[in-house]
Amino acid sequence: MQIGGRSCRVITLNTVIVGTGAAGFNAALRLKGYGQEDIAIVSEGVNMGTSRNTGSDKQTYYKLNLCADFADSPKAMAQDLFAGKAVDGDIAYAEAALSTPCFIHLAELGVPFPVNRYGEYVGYKTDHDPRARATSAGPLTSKLMTEYLEKAAKKENIQIINNTMAVSIVKKDGEAVGLLCLDIDNAADEAKRFVLINAKNIVFATGGPAGIYADTVYPCGHSGSSGVAFEAGVKGKNLTEWQFGLASTNPRWNVSGTYMQVLPRFVSVDPDGTEHEFLTEYFATPEECLFMVFKKGYEWPFDCRKVIGGSSIIDLLVYRESKLKGRRVFLDFRSNPYGMTDLPYATLKDEAREYLENAGACFGTPIERLLHMNAPAVDLYKSKGVDITKEMLEIALCAQHNNGGMDIDMWWQTGVPHLFAAGEVAGSHGVYRPGGSALNAGQVGSMRAAQYIAQYGGGEPLCEECFAAAAADTLAYHAALTAKMISGEDTVTAAMRTVTDRMSENGGAIRNPAKIQYALDAAKADFAAFDASIRVKSAAQLRLAYRLRDILIAQQMYLSAMLDYAAHGGKSRGSSLYSASEGNCPEGFDDSFRFALDDGSLDSSVQLIDFDGGKCTPSWREVRPLPEGGGFFENVWRDYRENKNIY
Repeated sequence: MQIGGRSCRVITLNTVIVGTGAAGFNAALRLKGYGQEDIAIVSEGVNMGTSRNTGSDKQTYYKLNLCADFADSPKAMAQDLFAGKAVDGDIAYAEAALSTPCFIHLAELGVPFPVNRYGEYVGYKTDHDPRARATSAGPLTSKLMTEYLEKAAKKENIQIINNTMAVSIVKKDGEAVGLLCLDIDNAADEAKRFVLINAKNIVFATGGPAGIYADTVYPCGHSGSSGVAFEAGVKGKNLTEWQFGLASTNPRWNVSGTYMQVLPRFVSVDPDGTEHEFLTEYFATPEECLFMVFKKGYEWPFDCRKVIGGSSIIDLLVYRESKLKGRRVFLDFRSNPYGMTDLPYATLKDEAREYLENAGACFGTPIERLLHMNAPAVDLYKSKGVDITKEMLEIALCAQHNNGGMDIDMWWQTGVPHLFAAGEVAGSHGVYRPGGSALNAGQVGSMRAAQYIAQYGGGEPLCEECFAAAAADTLAYHAALTAKMISGEDTVTAAMRTVTDRMSENGGAIRNPAKIQYALDAAKADFAAFDASIRVKSAAQLRLAYRLRDILIAQQMYLSAMLDYAAHGGKSRGSSLYSASEGNCPEGFDDSFRFALDDGSLDSSVQLIDFDGGKCTPSWREVRPLPEGGGFFENVWRDYRENKNIY
């Protein structure tokens, strides 16, 4: 089409899904199942993303208990999700009620969740889980989910538009009406550089904003696209609430579970190569040190409640070594802590001693114990080019999951009509969440969005003339921007390192308002200067430039949220420690680590933030209450038959 004097390829659809992770593929499958044929998935790279490229010691899926005589119900599960603080009750109820059908859908597609000889899906307790609702298909559960969902999508002949990066949302009269995308394969051809998608509905399933941090356990192929939605007017929700934890930096992987429970040696290394076994320098006795390392295995996320006298002191010690002392930090599985030939198993705290005794692992070095208990954990690193039987593993305190995200209603629609968010990009969680609830939330959210679209989002998108008028300014701006950026220089690579390092140092797990303000001012200045200062050596780098632009928008939103939270009286909670003039200070740390624990005053409040022309405006509201659920059968049945339950 000719749009504003420029020729541009236009794809016209009823619904476009952005992202090829577990949530994106499920949205497409559900829409197809509900009768909507006119759909496609857009992906920057089908094999990229967190769903396909991440995992843990035993990656968890959280759902209603389906085993033995555990008493459970959707209401009980919803109450536990709702208790996570700053959680909307209607979302919690939907995630609980639909956890079973979404889980069974995955199992029937082939995801190998274990069953016993009677066919029960057995479970175990995960963090913040009172009823053993967790299950797992192994360390690569989300990868398996994505692969089986993709296989089903291909069987349904669902179109995938690959190597295509969403860079802007087209709006008309306040509603989302389409996308402007960078055609990665044709970026060098100015006439083919962009493709427009004219769609009545958009489902954003792009994952969390992983790219805003340098220290991150998100896979290298995932950065998120939250800035695109924020720029279009979507409000951020609970953006302060992250989950941080210890992870290897290359490859990026959580060092939870048995990686800790085999009691490895923690080593930091000065720039001159001098080694420090810094945990042994901190703890009073070997028994105390070893027990804290052991507990870190199942208390993996950094939790400010577990700093004083708890296992999260390990996270702070790693942070101090790396960020304040400028040392690289490693796990060494080749030898025991304290230079011991054998550990003092008999004098270990009961919990650690009994675990190792039951595992038959009271012997040898950490790597020998790990090979005995969980050989696949060693093989996993070997498959990624790291042999932990022969070399140390570099680690850091890393961003792992954003519990906040985009503000959504109970059908996962954002405040911009016809724009939905599903998966981690949607802010369905609060401060705390049961381990594995994110995988369930992505499946439930994509199903809910598909239900709503099937009910109310049918029909044709804008006519050609109307869409051309709506998209003209967006296309003109980005066409001019990319032409200006291609200059033979490369300022984007260094800028990316600078802005992500700055975020990790000033807006990560340890937060000081003055440092947050510094990072926010810098992000604002960098974004304001973006058009004039960011240059790429060739069109192949346009993708990186757009990633940086997205990151700078998101950083402004997230840093503004952190500052507003502190100004609102917010204290340390979840995985975030805010510096305070009064409170507790961990022994041996300077006063910048003094903090006061959350007093619960904001438990029932949700923080929202709006990116309005570059000005981040915060607001607060009460959580939506937990519904009663249930209902008189005949009335529910009648409403169901008449399609009155979707509203």
